Amino acid sequence: MSQQPPVRSTGSPPARPDASMSLLTNVMEHSLDDGYAQAAARRAEGGGMPRTLRAKLGLAAGLVLAAAVVTLGAAEAQISAPVLAKEREELIDRVEAQTKKADAVERDVEALRSDVEERQRKALNTQGEEQGATVPLLAGATEVQGPGVKLVVDDAKGTDQGGDGPRESSGFSDTGRVRDRDMQRVVNGLWESGAEAIAINGQRLTALSAIRAAGDAILVDNRPLVPPYTVLAVGDGSRLRTAFQGSADGQYLQVLKEDFGIRTSISDEESVRLPAATSLIVRTAEPTTADAPQGSGQGAAESEKGTS
Repeated sequence: MSQQPPVRSTGSPPARPDASMSLLTNVMEHSLDDGYAQAAARRAEGGGMPRTLRAKLGLAAGLVLAAAVVTLGAAEAQISAPVLAKEREELIDRVEAQTKKADAVERDVEALRSDVEERQRKALNTQGEEQGATVPLLAGATEVQGPGVKLVVDDAKGTDQGGDGPRESSGFSDTGRVRDRDMQRVVNGLWESGAEAIAINGQRLTALSAIRAAGDAILVDNRPLVPPYTVLAVGDGSRLRTAFQGSADGQYLQVLKEDFGIRTSISDEESVRLPAATSLIVRTAEPTTADAPQGSGQGAAESEKGTS
């Protein structure tokens, strides 16, 4: 058997004996980490001051500036505090002074109103006993109590706030709600039937009273009323009731009840009490002294002064 020659490798050169110790070799060759070298280079470029130190110095400077601003603001507030307190005290004094003046004026108004009422009563009493009692009654200046009738007018059941229909074209609504013109006709019918004094929901009516509408509300002398509307009239109870029911206005109220469901009731009352009117107005005043005869132009005054 012939012996074959040994086979030789033709690849890469053999590895170094220290190849398995590359980590140790790298540590020995590079004793200083690259990051430290880069940091040292940056410090050399920045003049030798670390960036963290510069940031700390900037933060300290900002804090000092903020403290200075706060201190300055506090000092200014402390300086201006006495001035503001003084202005506040002056304002309070002015308000209190004006309040006292307003109270004094209000007391003067009340005193003058009482004086006007007293003079009016004396003037009415000097006109004779019968006329002195009749004029305040007709003017609504005094409370009234006596026999009469009680008339209650109320909306129909289940009425709403709107609608249109046969009564809408004439200023009314067919929704079953009582309107201002309904109450006007009721009041005028009672006056015509012989009522001596009338009040609606405690609101005394005079010759100058007005019954108007504001939306769905009824106003009597600009005072809103809510249903049911209770009308008290002083007079001969049975005669007044019979006359009203037989009048055109009484029949009109009956039609509202039958056709639109408006609820009404009327009854005789042995005694009803009506308050005095709250907004009497004196429109014309003439002195009756000897030096200024009545009807003369001297001293005649045209004014409007509330007496209540």
